Amino acid sequence: MSPSSRGFPSLVFLALSVCLFFLSTGVAEAQDRFVDNGDGTVTDTRTGLMWAQTDNMGNITWQDAKLYCENIILGAYADWRMPTIKELESLFDHDQDRHETICGKKVRSAPQVEITCGFVWSSEVESVSERYAISALAYDFARGYRYSARKTQYRGYRALPVRNAE
Repeated sequence: MSPSSRGFPSLVFLALSVCLFFLSTGVAEAQDRFVDNGDGTVTDTRTGLMWAQTDNMGNITWQDAKLYCENIILGAYADWRMPTIKELESLFDHDQDRHETICGKKVRSAPQVEITCGFVWSSEVESVSERYAISALAYDFARGYRYSARKTQYRGYRALPVRNAE
């Protein structure tokens, strides 16, 4: 039976069809935002950033995170760096269900990029003077906010390399 033979006006059926099309397109776009490159990297089509598919998977200080990000070679690329706090925020997904990490924290993040604990270091430092920066910003993927911590902090903190994909 066609929709019009069941008493549905053609215009209503057309409107419903168009709505369903756009809803399904939105879901597909959300799923297609992060592209697995098959080489340990993931490209975010919205931001134009390429991420390591997983963080360093262990506790790390800010300085060691910086060295890790700047010296890793992934997907034949050697121009990796620490992300800014804004770049890290782009991975937090309020709509995602929280999932448990290997350290036991429950986080909300893009599922294509594995965060193995709650905090990820950013490149941004906070200094009391121009010469001495003792704190840096990290992003808390459990709560979805910026956090300032001493650069010597390491428990629960991770390094996640990023690069500009273009």
